[in-house]
Amino acid sequence: MAATQQGPTPAQINAQARSFINSLAVPREQPIFSTTYTASGTNNISQTQPVVSIQPRMVGLIRKFIVQLQCTITNGSAVQIDLTDFGPSNLLSQIQFQDLQNNTRIQTTGWHLAALNTQRMRRPFSTSLLRETGFAYPINYGDNMAGQISAPATIPAGGSAVVTMWWEVPLAYSDKDLRGAIYANVVNATMQLNLTFNTQPVVDSGADATLAVYQGDVAGSTALAVISAATVTIQQDYLDQLPVGKQGVILPPLDLATIYDIKNTLVTAIVANQDFPVQYANFRDFLGTTAVYVNTAAGGVRGNGSDINYWTLQSANFTNLWKRTPARHAQMSRNPQQVDPPPGVYYFSSRERPISTQQYGNMELVLNASIANAGAYLLLGYESFAMLNNVVGAGSLAAS
Repeated sequence: MAATQQGPTPAQINAQARSFINSLAVPREQPIFSTTYTASGTNNISQTQPVVSIQPRMVGLIRKFIVQLQCTITNGSAVQIDLTDFGPSNLLSQIQFQDLQNNTRIQTTGWHLAALNTQRMRRPFSTSLLRETGFAYPINYGDNMAGQISAPATIPAGGSAVVTMWWEVPLAYSDKDLRGAIYANVVNATMQLNLTFNTQPVVDSGADATLAVYQGDVAGSTALAVISAATVTIQQDYLDQLPVGKQGVILPPLDLATIYDIKNTLVTAIVANQDFPVQYANFRDFLGTTAVYVNTAAGGVRGNGSDINYWTLQSANFTNLWKRTPARHAQMSRNPQQVDPPPGVYYFSSRERPISTQQYGNMELVLNASIANAGAYLLLGYESFAMLNNVVGAGSLAAS
């Protein structure tokens, strides 16, 4: 008896639809929002406009948003303020995206999304080599265009300066890999992109500056150093004129059923010279983890590896899949990005073989710190895939 011929698998259907779309659809990028906000008096912009909410344009297959933020920082204090390690990436304290089904796909910080943009591009995001140091070439290629990511190293007392930051807010994994993309040509549904301004963009000398844009360079209050104005500009990147088949518009079903999940959390209670495990949440495929270790909360002290004994990825049966010193890990991280991140930042890539968690706690990232003073904490940013029908039953991210 002849075997019954089987039809194409869901993966094959999805791959074929994705191929049609990438071949035939028209990529488009259009401005959907541009507004300038001004704070009154000596208020910070976060007091007069704490959250900017944007409704995406309901058209096409949305791949990402591009956010440009130009802020005027007015230093009304009596001390000079200096740029912090994370600088303009901390202008926003939260970036959130809610999809058509009210799922929160993105809820993370400005610093984490900036780091993720760098990791995805395999180089510092939206940067250029300097001709003086990068080229032996008589034609002036280099950092020449205005409006790129920029911030002065210092702002004097009584002075002001414009700080510019860009972020890509990805819905799809990449321009060609459409996992996570959203088909927006629907009615009676809404999406929302929310941007939250940093409530404390400038901190005093000696304070924890991990999440600040600037810090006072000597003792004295910086309370009057504020974001006095901000211009928010947003572009929407989407695929238009999608191919049409006998059943209507051709769409990749598995790609649309996948959430490209970007989240962050904070954990505490770290003890020196003891393993501190952080569990990966269930029902996800983790592509990368970004960690920022602050070994002393009072001053926001972050080391260059000297405050950590090792990192390890550990399975449920306490098997170390890998175990590395900070120096070894830095050596590996330099290969794709060519540079080290700011002090205290560690990126653990699992793109080639995602960490797949089918039950809660079956995989842990373990920190063993050599220095863990009062209030030591770990900031964590995650990048993962999750299926829409599994998100409701999934465990939350680790927190303490």
